[in-house]
Amino acid sequence: MELSSDTIHAIEQAAAAGLLTADSPENLKIWLTRESLASWRPRILQLIADEKWSDLDAMFWTSIPFGTGGRRGPMGEMGPATINDRTIAESAHGMAVYLRSTGFTNGGSVVITCDTRHNSDRFARIAACTFAAHGLQVWLFDGHRATPVLSFAVRQLKCSIGVMISASHNPPADNGFKAYWSNGGQVIPPHDKGIIREVERAEVIPSADYQQCLQNGSIRLVGAELDAAYTAAVVGLSESSYRDLPAVFTPLHGVGETSVYAVIQAAGFTAVDIFEPQRAPDGGFPNVPKHLPNPENLAVFDPAIQWVEQTGHPAQLILASDPDADRLGVMVRTAEGRFVSLSGNQVGALITDYLLRRRKASGRFSPRDYIVETLVTTPLTKALAEHHGARCFHELLVGFKYIAQTMEEQGTDHFVFGTEESIGFLAGDYCRDKDASVCALYILELAGELHAAGRTLLDQLDVLHTQCGYHCEGQTSIYCEGPTGKAKIDGLMQTLRQQPPAAFGPVRIVQADDYLLGTRTEVPAGRLISPISSPRGDLLIYHSDPTSSVRIQIAGRPSGTEPKIKFYFFCQSDIVTDLPTARAAGDVAMNAAQQALKVWADEKLRSG
Repeated sequence: MELSSDTIHAIEQAAAAGLLTADSPENLKIWLTRESLASWRPRILQLIADEKWSDLDAMFWTSIPFGTGGRRGPMGEMGPATINDRTIAESAHGMAVYLRSTGFTNGGSVVITCDTRHNSDRFARIAACTFAAHGLQVWLFDGHRATPVLSFAVRQLKCSIGVMISASHNPPADNGFKAYWSNGGQVIPPHDKGIIREVERAEVIPSADYQQCLQNGSIRLVGAELDAAYTAAVVGLSESSYRDLPAVFTPLHGVGETSVYAVIQAAGFTAVDIFEPQRAPDGGFPNVPKHLPNPENLAVFDPAIQWVEQTGHPAQLILASDPDADRLGVMVRTAEGRFVSLSGNQVGALITDYLLRRRKASGRFSPRDYIVETLVTTPLTKALAEHHGARCFHELLVGFKYIAQTMEEQGTDHFVFGTEESIGFLAGDYCRDKDASVCALYILELAGELHAAGRTLLDQLDVLHTQCGYHCEGQTSIYCEGPTGKAKIDGLMQTLRQQPPAAFGPVRIVQADDYLLGTRTEVPAGRLISPISSPRGDLLIYHSDPTSSVRIQIAGRPSGTEPKIKFYFFCQSDIVTDLPTARAAGDVAMNAAQQALKVWADEKLRSG
């Protein structure tokens, strides 16, 4: 269809006045002229006539990318900048078309589920009807489930692909589409690029009638049987009989009761109570502070802490899963009765040590046993693996899919544990994505073992630091929002890459590892130390003097889901005299480096 001159003029005038930004003018013209998008045309024209430019700009200013694991963003009525019926359908369509190109010319199957977010169930049905129209056998869960349950179901049902409708820990206005391959892991090369290509070229998208598909069996509902198998698989990984620790669990209005709490109960932890005010599944996350259900945001624990204090509950731990229950946050009660948080790095290190100790105690340990972590996860994990005589694969890019890939490459006979700093953990062979359930199982067992001996998880951390040196970590994020945000992020990464700072405060930088260019170079000389063959991705890691008793690493990468650069700080402080002295020296150095980097980044953004 050709646009009228009046419509073109209105769009161009709005753009000239700054009312339409970035790609809005071009995307509006595309949606108004493509016949495959004709059903939205009357509504768009009405909004233009009503001069609802801010609404149009929010829906059309960009195209939510189908990244290497899927897509995530704000929900909207229409437009490529929001998660809506069209963007969900084209995501499913792209997966189906790509699957056909890999050899599944006929048949194939997909399993789909969703979290408790607004519209998640509808989006799951849209995806199901799209896949059914492509001739795939569709298994659709009868209600919301956890992301690791989806991964488990892909493997259990021997599906070709899987889909999780979720935006993880994002705000209530968001939703998303996570794509999984036949091994139960999120898609990796070459499948990710192939799917992205098909999503971007999507035009007419076929769809089938949902009720007819239920009648003819092309869409089949699943639920209780898979739930039972999943729960049994996780509980079967238990390493001890300690079950008496009092604790509180909150699903933050997400799906965690269906997986995490089901495992806790099935494993026999009778003293773990669920936090009722945040129990009901609700995509608005009404009783979570600021409605932001991210367990890494410690404010989410405040209501449960207040309840424990007011009621006198004897809880020694408070656990919180995010909305799709693939990550777990942990708070521990101190000897003084306060609750303090454990970072993902600390939880991962504690469980790594716990599992390796239990293997040794039971005679199951082998030098071939291995731990997996990413490049932005604490070096303490690797140090603990080496301390116990196990292997550690640590040069992985950010994303649990790379931990899953390592499991596939190395085999799972000697896989012990996978951990990443963003509170993601996995053990066993039952799925290929991080799982809050197995983390809850192990952290409750370990804390129970320690509690029986009059000790806490914090005490055990001191033991690990005494064995391997004091380790501490921190994060700083530099946000660049709006239409110009990506350009600012790209510019800052380019500056870091081409002109690496010689120091961040008192921390002198001597080496830069560039995983995009594949080089390790001296700073500030710029001389090549050695090439990096793999992995490859937009990640920079700076190292301080390796001969110092206090060593700092700083990693920086653009976020794949938010408009920011994430910086990760890692400090290793040798115990020269005692642990308190090493802790003080390490904390001072890391805090100084964090502050100096933030000042540097702010200055670069202002001058740029």
